[in-house]
Amino acid sequence: MQMLKAILLALVLLAGACAAHAEESGYPNANTSIADQASLQRGAKLFFNYCVGCHSLKYLRYSRIADDLGLTEQQVMDKLNFTGAKFGEPVESAMKPEDAEKWFGKAPPDLSLEVRAKGADWVSAYLHSFYVDPSRPVGWNNTVFPNASMPFPLWELQGIQTAVMKPVKPGGEPEVEKLVISKPGSMSAEQYAQAVRDLTSFLQYASEPAALKRTAIGAWVLIYLALFTFAAFVLKKEYWKDVH
Repeated sequence: MQMLKAILLALVLLAGACAAHAEESGYPNANTSIADQASLQRGAKLFFNYCVGCHSLKYLRYSRIADDLGLTEQQVMDKLNFTGAKFGEPVESAMKPEDAEKWFGKAPPDLSLEVRAKGADWVSAYLHSFYVDPSRPVGWNNTVFPNASMPFPLWELQGIQTAVMKPVKPGGEPEVEKLVISKPGSMSAEQYAQAVRDLTSFLQYASEPAALKRTAIGAWVLIYLALFTFAAFVLKKEYWKDVH
């Protein structure tokens, strides 16, 4: 019984540590789920329609996307492949690095490990926080990543946001108080939030495709451990029943 209590206590402490870590990110919970295949499919559609023009996923192959997301080769090649790559090749942007450096100052980063590096909450918050800024070279700025050299690819969906600035104190720097939609997009706020959730979920999957299989067998591993623990406890009682 003491062993079972110790295991339960360890699981509770682990869950508490994970929750505390999530709260420490400082950004709203992205509510992503790589177990939702429909969400991953919608996220893939968004990525390949709005992001792959600049960003690559060089550690992920089209064939792997098909296998993991329940898509056929024809669906992937017809709906997601806009660069002429072969089915077994990794996802590469059509933009040449030298062109990207000329247009944006530097080549856009590969997004294969973006969620692992910065977290799903950060990516979600970033996609919610673009606003028009005529002082920037690309005409956009971001409150999560100030002065990012990236235009906002999803503005037609979210709409155009403008910044309401805080009163500037003497010697202080201008600060954004809040963002407001000045021109609505094709999606409502709820629809756009779901779109960002889908896209972030897909990028989370792309950062570690093996997580799908790991989570799928995770429940069986826990069941095995529970049964093994029970068997070990019964065996221990049997071995020690005559020890006083």
